[in-house]
Order: sequence, then structure tokens, then C-alpha cells
Amino acid sequence: MPEFAVWAPKPKLVRLDVDGAVYPMTPYSDGWWRLTVDTAPDARYGYLLDDDPTVLPDPRSARQPDGVHERSQLWDPPDASGAAVWTDADWTGRSVEGAVIYELHLGTFTPGGTFDSAIEKLDNLVDLGVDFVELMPVNAFSGTHGWGYDGVLWYAVHEPYGGPDGLVSFVDACHRRGLGVLIDAVFNHLGPSGNYLPRFGPYLSSASNPWGEGINIADAESDEVRRYIIDCALRWMRDFHADGLRLDAVHALVDTTAIHILEELAAETDALAEQLGRRLSLVAESDLNDPRLITPRSDCGYGLTAQWDDDIHHAIHAAVSGERQGYYADFGSLATLATTLRNGFFHAGTYSSFRRRRHGRPLDASRIPATRLLAYTCTHDQVGNRAVGDRPSQNLSYGQLAVKAALVFGSPYTAMLFMGEEWGASRPFQFFSSHPEPELARATAEGRKQEFAEHGWDADDIPDPQDPQTFYRSKLDWDEADAGEHARLRRAYQDLIALRRNEPDLADPWLDHLAIDYDEDRGWIVMRRGRLTVACNLGTEPVTLPVHGEVVLAWGEPMLAADSIVLEGYSFAVVRTRSRRRVT
Repeated sequence: MPEFAVWAPKPKLVRLDVDGAVYPMTPYSDGWWRLTVDTAPDARYGYLLDDDPTVLPDPRSARQPDGVHERSQLWDPPDASGAAVWTDADWTGRSVEGAVIYELHLGTFTPGGTFDSAIEKLDNLVDLGVDFVELMPVNAFSGTHGWGYDGVLWYAVHEPYGGPDGLVSFVDACHRRGLGVLIDAVFNHLGPSGNYLPRFGPYLSSASNPWGEGINIADAESDEVRRYIIDCALRWMRDFHADGLRLDAVHALVDTTAIHILEELAAETDALAEQLGRRLSLVAESDLNDPRLITPRSDCGYGLTAQWDDDIHHAIHAAVSGERQGYYADFGSLATLATTLRNGFFHAGTYSSFRRRRHGRPLDASRIPATRLLAYTCTHDQVGNRAVGDRPSQNLSYGQLAVKAALVFGSPYTAMLFMGEEWGASRPFQFFSSHPEPELARATAEGRKQEFAEHGWDADDIPDPQDPQTFYRSKLDWDEADAGEHARLRRAYQDLIALRRNEPDLADPWLDHLAIDYDEDRGWIVMRRGRLTVACNLGTEPVTLPVHGEVVLAWGEPMLAADSIVLEGYSFAVVRTRSRRRVT
């Protein structure tokens, strides 16, 4: 018989409703209410608080078949139920450090927008050379489609994607193909629709962030809230066999306790990895440029595996595209690009004109390998948070896209790409939502227009996130992937990834082994990594670079001379030299 348990220190009375039958629950001094009831294994249930007749879903619900406002449904993971579903018993995981990660949104990755339809495209990712699939949030959120960052039932899997059974099938299919799986987890705020947690207890804090009220991880009665977060994180990795998590906007986790929740989570993740006998990774998204996130706990850090590095993105994108608005203002020169590639962060205790203050902290490159930072040319944020969701491929030439890819995959950093980037997908990735409440829907659309109007965009050009066409426009067009220049770009990505995997010099994670030369006026930059040199022309005119050797990969038609190479405009070449470049 299943035991029903819920932490609800706020109400004076909690009753369990199972398929319409109501049972009083037993309170305990720690704020938990418990009751064991003989029910069907797929029973629908919820909780009645005090004298309110509304049945509320379980805060730790595993499944919400009718959406986040309705009853929960019992669901046991395959290992617990004994069902013969998992086939990945031999999977021991793989390291995120130095890998190639592919970020995707389940709803727009395929026309079907489900786990099952996504499985049909996994062989394409294997062929590309990807090591990990990173899923944008798949937790339960209100409505049928959205980005997933407005989740309100963190333990449940979004039903339109295929629910928990669909996620099990997807992860298992990835592991059969040698692909690891990371799941994007959002613990810094809750969505505005279907958030019933405050009815149960003090889940929210007095702090706030740009996306809503903050989570109570440091105020009174926060111990159980912290446990709620950590148990949820571990559950993705234990019950769904995920190989790790991408932790959304950890800078918004306001923790004033002596042991930061990220450090606590990292320690428990390492313990779970040892128990399961497979590698587990935690990758943080943070705009703090704080290397303490990825510093080992033995050195007074938090001990996370890796973190996103927006400085690398900004430096590459601004240098290639010429954009300078907003946070790109401090970027754009080849000197800035070289500094960022050499040091990991550009803002490392230096002045940020966008923030109008000092920002960041230097990375100790002698102790922290570059593979603990993620480099990328675009992400869901850097595309979807543009006013019209336009991709770099909608504004740049294929040569420019190829140069950006060479700078990422030729660097010492862990590489990540966003779905469709590899073929220069022509469709946008826009911000979309499907809030069922008319007032919330209207506020979301108006807020989006106001936000971008303040940044100089024409409000009339900004798509309505509630319009279903905004969602459908954002779906990938797989038919174009094998056509013309799209296919040529994909081959370049494939070749760069293969070179990265097969060449030991490109696996060297230490920044003090990286040498960079550049010419600001002529628009070229060169990364020297052992015997391999990655040479890029970011300008429109041909340039002669001081590089010689054998060309092993190129975009364009480079011409070799005795001690130099000529690159066409917007092109790159990877050259193998006769002797290893020593960096002093």
C-alpha cells in the first residue's frame, strides 16, 4: 500500500482525496502529514487544506496527466516497479568536461514535439559527433507549450511531451547510442500559473528576481525547502538515469547560510554517483563570472562540474557579427576576443559598462582546466531573448557561422551548440507561452513588448508569445538540413567535432598551453594548440597569416606559401605544423 506524505506546516488540517474518497491525514511535529491507503497503482489524488474544497496537486507529484491545476497521479519509476524498461545497465556515464553538448527544446526539436519523436532524430546527433543531449526544462508547467522555465511542479514531467514514461524511453534511447543526458532544472523561481506551494508552507522568500518571487533557501523554516530542491535534483539522476543537470541562473539563488545550497547539492550528487557507479555532472548557468562555482570543495569552492561562459559567447559573436548593443558594448575587438579565450572570462574584476561597475573574478588557470567552462556560439537565451528570436544564421553568412564554430570547437573549452545551429537553421527560436488565464496571457504579451521597446526595438515587430504561430514558427525544419549550404555547414561542424575528438592537442584543457596571435586591423586571429593551429579570417577581404604546415580542415580555399597561409574572407583553416608550439 502506498504511503502518502506531504510537508504542509501552514494549514491546520490536511486531508487526502483519492479518486473522490477523502481521508484525514496524521500530522507530525516536523510539519509532515502522512497516511497509508490501499489504492490502485495509477490512482488520481490530491490534498484538501483546511476547509477549502479545492483539491490541490501533490508538491512532489510524479505525474500530472490533466495539467498542473488538477489531481496528481501515482507513478513508480521502472526500477521501483520492477518493469523491464531500462536497457542501460552497462551505461557508466561519461565526463562532461571536454565534451560536445547539444541543447534542445523538446517541443520544437521535431514536428511532433514529444520524447518519442525526438528519439527518431538521435541518430542524427550521433552522426554529428555529439556526446550529450541537454534538454531544456521538462518539468510540469501550465499550458501545453512553453520554454519550461515557468515550472510549478518540479518533480513531474510535462505531460504533452510524453510524461515520465516518455522521459524514461528517451534517456534509455540516448544511452543505447552512447549519448549522455543533461536536464535543465530551474530552482530559482516558480511560474505564475499553478503555483500552489505557498498554500502548503514557506516555500517563498522575501527576496525576488526578474522572473518572480525567490525561493526560501535561507530564511526561517528553509531546511525542508532546501530538501525539496535537493531531492528533486537527485531524483532526475536516480529515477530517470539522467547524467547530470544544467542548473538555471544560480546567481538568483540567494543563500546566506554557511554552506551554500550548490555546495550541498554537489556533495550529495557526488555521493549518488558513487552509489550508482556512474558519472554525474552539475553544470551551472551563472552571470557572476565566479570561478568558485567550479573550484573543488577541498579548495573552498562549491565543487560543481562546469559552468556556462557568456563572455566567450559575447566575445565571439560581437567580433564576427559587429553587434555592439546592450551587453555586447564591451566586446567586439579581436583584442577582447583574444583576452577572453586566453583567460576564460573577460570581466574578471574589471569594469563592465553594461553593469556600470566592476564584475567577475579571475580564473586560476593553473588549477582549473578550461573544460570546466562551456563555450558556444548561441544558446536558447542568446537566440530566444532577442526581440524577434532571430538566429545568427538569419543575419550572418555561412562563412561567418563557420568561423564562429571554428573558434568554439578549436578552443580548449567544453563545447555546446543549440539545436539546428549545425546547419544554420533558417527558422527563428522565439519566446512562446500558452498560459490559460487571459489576464496572465495579456500581461505576458504586453510585458514582452515593453521590455524590448525599452531597448530600442520596434514593439510592433515583437511576436505575441501567446499566439500559437509563435510556437509553430520556432519548430526546426529538418528538410533543409541536407540541402545546399546548410549541408555544407553541417559537414564543417561534423569535421570540427571529429578533429576535436581525434586530435590529442585539441583535448589539452590548460589555458597556459594556448597561444593566440591576431591582427586587429586586418581582422585575423590564430589559436595555436600544440601542433595544430586554428586560423580564422573575420573580415571580408583575403588576408595573409603567419602560419605554415599541412591544412587538415578548412572553410574556403586557403593558399599555402612557405611560411604563411592566405585565407579568403570569412573563412578558417586548421593547420598541422611540423613541430609543437611551446608556450612560455
